[in-house]
Amino acid sequence: MPTSQRLKLGVIQHACTDDRDTNLRRTMEGINRACAQGARLVLLQELHNSLYFCQNEDVTCFDLAESIPGPTTEKLGELASHLNVVIVASLFERRRAGVYHNTAVVIEADGTIAGIYRKMHIPDDPGYYEKFYFTPGDTGFTPIDTSAGRLGVLVCWDQWYPEAARLMTLAGADILLYPSAIGWDSTDADEVKQRQRDAWITIQRSHAIANGLPVAACNRTGHEDDTLHHTTGIDFWGSSFVCGPQGEILAMADTDQPANLVVEIDLGLNEDVRRLWPYLRDRRIDSYQDLTLRMKD
Repeated sequence: MPTSQRLKLGVIQHACTDDRDTNLRRTMEGINRACAQGARLVLLQELHNSLYFCQNEDVTCFDLAESIPGPTTEKLGELASHLNVVIVASLFERRRAGVYHNTAVVIEADGTIAGIYRKMHIPDDPGYYEKFYFTPGDTGFTPIDTSAGRLGVLVCWDQWYPEAARLMTLAGADILLYPSAIGWDSTDADEVKQRQRDAWITIQRSHAIANGLPVAACNRTGHEDDTLHHTTGIDFWGSSFVCGPQGEILAMADTDQPANLVVEIDLGLNEDVRRLWPYLRDRRIDSYQDLTLRMKD
């Protein structure tokens, strides 16, 4: 039988303000609380240091970006080393003048940077004008090896793409982790809001099922205004969750409250589940060539 690989995972959900120091303090307090409950791996929400500035196209927002390594990775590295915890952070990266990325950075338990993942799928929709800010990622779908396991880190819009989840799995990921920033337009009808949130949860649970590994998503909560008042802003729907390798929900946060989820997962179950549901064995890789086409005419 496969060896048990039990791990406590922390997921930190909170609202953000326009004060960077306040946001980082909330994040670090959440990490401390999660570690006090035994977490050895902690997932943070997308762009946790700031408001979600992509509601508008504003060149002054580029001032929010920072280098990697930089001030946030230094502070989180010190905390990771002190607590002996692996941290998955999400930063607005300034790579070079004029080249910026939406980047997840994995900090090892000794405080060093284990690796980065630059968001591959970049949306450009009302309230989510990310193409204005972010250069598409160039790191590929490569898991990051850590003392907590091989982490398949993806970011927000990536979570809708089964190809990304599959490629991370094929490269050996033990778990998929999604920092997120997604919410409702307050003018939408309640039934529309429910469908959107349900779709967000369902697609990520399906990645767990189709690939036989656990999935964790960390989303922010709270209302954030559109600073140019073109819209009514975004009500981020929280609902951060962890599910097991058959899509079973292990824990889920509320839509409208900060939360520290600490969940024990067993990465050894991946082998058990894949023996019973051998999707990877039965893939017809000889017949999937059309997946590289935009559309088949």
